[in-house]
Amino acid sequence: MPSLVAACGEPVLSTPEPVFLQASGSMALAPLVEELAAAFHEREPLVHLEVSGLGTAYGLDALRRGEADLALVSWLPADLPADWRATAIARDGIAIVVHPGNPVDGLGLLQLQDLFGGRADEWQAVGVSLSGAVQPVSREEGSGTRAAFEALVMGDRRVTPRAVVAPSDQAVVEYVAAHPGAIGYVGMVWASSGVKVLKVEGERPTPQGVERGSYALTRELWLVTAGPPSEAVQRFFDFALGQAGQQIVGQRYGRIR
Repeated sequence: MPSLVAACGEPVLSTPEPVFLQASGSMALAPLVEELAAAFHEREPLVHLEVSGLGTAYGLDALRRGEADLALVSWLPADLPADWRATAIARDGIAIVVHPGNPVDGLGLLQLQDLFGGRADEWQAVGVSLSGAVQPVSREEGSGTRAAFEALVMGDRRVTPRAVVAPSDQAVVEYVAAHPGAIGYVGMVWASSGVKVLKVEGERPTPQGVERGSYALTRELWLVTAGPPSEAVQRFFDFALGQAGQQIVGQRYGRIR
């Protein structure tokens, strides 16, 4: 709110100052936060939120160094500092993608463990009538999508060292689209027509499925602050979790509310 300041004996309104916020982190969450930030800016033109998607670990490090006001987090680490605040704003599904020429339609969690763990190095080992070797494609260390995939699919098993390590969801999609034997995982909004999205335990990822939690590889997407959020950040949270914000969320992700 503008404040009254005495000038030459007459009260005048001071000019409100713009607020500039930095949000950094998850590539899976960045497109959504950019959409929310644009809609929020229309309501509050003085609040500018700049978003960069460089990975969950990068966002948390930037928050720790005081270089970001918000960290975008696609898998909440267990060792988050006790005074930090995490607010879930959406749900996402991790999509399993293969080359469009692969005849497989769906896989179970145990089959995914075997394929990404290296136990099944031929497609025929999991009942798929495709000749040739399996080429798993994983994400880099520090990726929230990788942490979520390992927790939801791999459990105590590790992804095989033979896996191609891609620096982004887009890079995963590009590699899988170009290699008939490849299989990878991405946030569901990154899956494109160049790859086939598989059913997991009988269901493909959709905003409705991840919203109700029926899709097996569902995770929550978080905004994290180092301590209580500032007034401007809290207003953005309120918008993101309100009716208008959740309507934006529901277009491509699962709603929280």
